[in-house]
Amino acid sequence: MQLHLVALNPTDSVTEGFLPAAAELGFDVTVFTDRADPHKAAYAGSDAAPARLVECDVRDFRALIAAMSHGPSPDAVFGNSDHLQPQTALAADWFGLPGKDWRATLRAKNKALMRRHLAETGVDSVWTAELPGDLDPGALAAVDVPYPCVVKPREGVASEDVYLVGNERELLARCRGIRERTPGIALVVEEFLRGDLRTLETLGDGRVRHVLGGFRTRVSAPPTFVEESMVFDAEPDPGAVGQVESALDALGVGFGACHTEYVVADGRARIIEVNYRIIGDQCDLLLRDLLGVPIFEHVLRVHLGEALPAASELLGEPVRPFPGSADASAPASADASADGTVGGMSGGVSVGMVDRPADGPAGRRARVEYICARAGGTLVAAPAAADLADNGVQLAYRPLRAVGTTAPLTGTNRDYLGVLRAVGPDQERTDAAVARFVAARSWEIRP
Repeated sequence: MQLHLVALNPTDSVTEGFLPAAAELGFDVTVFTDRADPHKAAYAGSDAAPARLVECDVRDFRALIAAMSHGPSPDAVFGNSDHLQPQTALAADWFGLPGKDWRATLRAKNKALMRRHLAETGVDSVWTAELPGDLDPGALAAVDVPYPCVVKPREGVASEDVYLVGNERELLARCRGIRERTPGIALVVEEFLRGDLRTLETLGDGRVRHVLGGFRTRVSAPPTFVEESMVFDAEPDPGAVGQVESALDALGVGFGACHTEYVVADGRARIIEVNYRIIGDQCDLLLRDLLGVPIFEHVLRVHLGEALPAASELLGEPVRPFPGSADASAPASADASADGTVGGMSGGVSVGMVDRPADGPAGRRARVEYICARAGGTLVAAPAAADLADNGVQLAYRPLRAVGTTAPLTGTNRDYLGVLRAVGPDQERTDAAVARFVAARSWEIRP
């Protein structure tokens, strides 16, 4: 079987997740990318290395389809990059293969389109102003902006250039600073949504959508929003989850993996952003190990047109439908819809959530901790990768920046020096093991 995998830079999700899964399934993999050399370096010596690398302009769907037309015909077309979901979906459609609805991928990627669509469908209305790339930020002075507000790239990722601003002077300064770094970039200004930050992790095949759980997220102090810690939540609030599911239905999101960020305040869930791909920064690897589910294999099988198992089979436990799902009286099923629709949520989706103990799968708790740089400079000392156990807690530490690397402080996940994954029998012991690991080691940056 031929898998055409579309990518920009190498990521842990692909290198440690999807490529090993593809090898396990027997795929012959071709990676299409606009930067072949970093991929060659990332896969050197790997048993799951792709059979071939093809360099092309993957951001242009026409160039991507043309490149894919030379060589073996694909049995599946897949990509996990935020930036490339519309192009990947269009390429899959060109070859007549299962995939996401390209309109849904564009709605999720373009934050102005997402806000507009959710408002038009009556799901939620968030004050938003769009600043096109050719419009000077000074135009915002004539807009009645509700402060505090958030400014961010319209199609940005990873909290890159996302800022909380408290007044017009700060807003214009932030917009101009972003434009200096990235000339012509389109921006959005949104009302600041207060509340506890959560994520919802889902897996669907266009007919059913399963909730795998979520994370409670701690972010950096304002004005930036860098994720610093993620605590797994096996049993997210059903009311909030139902509201998030309604938004995903309205957007047409339900094929493959999706990582949705939202806040909860006064019993109301409000969408921050929808990332129509699997959660990254090693949280996906944690989910795989914590749940004992071959998540990466399931995502690839969906792109072959295979149906997902029912939730009871997927995770080996009973399933209860969410309130407000298409059929709240019956468990989610992997049966196809009457019209055989794949790749788009047309209103008949069955939605289910695994009914697990509140303390997590098999009574375990999990956390991901990011070691963040607090200043720019050269990393001169840092611990090596390690796998160890501490008081019944399994720890896996991976460096994300090599010693000797010089980098500025960015206020994004590019400030991560390393990531620690922890799975333990209870939250107290898990948190304590993480604290001990971090306290016993040092990361030194010299200006």
